Amino acid sequence: MKVGMVLYPTFGGSGVVATELGKALAQKGHEIHFITYAQPVRLGSFRENIFYHEVALSDYPLFDYQPYEIQLASKIVDVVKHEKLDLLHVHYAIPHASAAFMATQILKSQGIEIPFITTLHGTDITLVGKDPSFEPVITFCLNESNAVTAVSESLKKSTYEHFNTNREIHVIPNFVPPANKEYLSPCQRSKYATQQEKILCHISNFRPVKRVEDVVKVFQLVNEKVPSKLLLVGDGPDRLLAERTCRALGIEDRVIFTGKIVGTERVLEMCDAFLLPSETESFGLAALEAMAVGVPVISSNTGGIPEVNQHGFSGYLSNVGDVEDMAKNAISMLESDEILAQFKLNAKKRSEEFELSAILPMYEELYEKVVREVNQAQEAI
Repeated sequence: MKVGMVLYPTFGGSGVVATELGKALAQKGHEIHFITYAQPVRLGSFRENIFYHEVALSDYPLFDYQPYEIQLASKIVDVVKHEKLDLLHVHYAIPHASAAFMATQILKSQGIEIPFITTLHGTDITLVGKDPSFEPVITFCLNESNAVTAVSESLKKSTYEHFNTNREIHVIPNFVPPANKEYLSPCQRSKYATQQEKILCHISNFRPVKRVEDVVKVFQLVNEKVPSKLLLVGDGPDRLLAERTCRALGIEDRVIFTGKIVGTERVLEMCDAFLLPSETESFGLAALEAMAVGVPVISSNTGGIPEVNQHGFSGYLSNVGDVEDMAKNAISMLESDEILAQFKLNAKKRSEEFELSAILPMYEELYEKVVREVNQAQEAI
């Protein structure tokens, strides 16, 4: 099958999942065409059955802002026509679903019928989508999609609560991307912490929803009981707030800001606990990636996180903002090497339920169903 994969090419979860999904489909013999404005950060080097089509962004004096949605729709039309695609799979509703709808209507006027699937990843529904200026367009595009998927039951529920959609929403959870085998050797852990110290970690885009200040506060309480270091991976608007909080608490010498890193598993495999105190998470891909290398998770209990992190097994869940409870849970886990070792085994075991081999067939089955329905409708005309 020839699939056009429309995505954001950045470090965000939707882009990571879309890229890894495309790579996995290509390995199974499908032809994947990535359509976006820059090469996806997780795409890597040349691969069989994978093609990248860049959406050219042109500056026109008439426009204050680039009309990306129109340029994307035009590029989709071009790729579908000349590569003879069977299906479009768009990740993140805004503006990909509306661009896909526009493209399919243009193609339909030229006698080409192609279905599109919209995958909802989170903030396109729970944050941006709630804006009244976006809601009518998102609702329309969901209803016009040939199929809609969401990465968690929580996100599915939120979508039905906030949008008047008549579409069945298929829950296909995120998956553990294939690990980078170039792990750090054990001796490199000593560059960040002594053998007596634990390493805690947080990876995000440092936006307010991630509550990075809470990460620092939890760590400060943990460090008082269990000598530790904190690795903060990523960057974003709240990095300065996190840096100032570290200085105010007098722990700046215990916290290491690494900036953005592509191969985060190389950091995670050194760590003893992952902190995710987010205001909301539609799934919690960062937590799953930590668990995949045997790192238990201390998290909030919001959104789709409880569907990934099992309280008392792969880590602990606390109410949003309950820094003291998160710290208490982390300390109880980190104080005993025996207990920590068990949590690490449990985290790894839990992550295996989200392996790519279990998730990929769900997408393939949906692809085949959607394409078959469109073909049958065409034959009936």
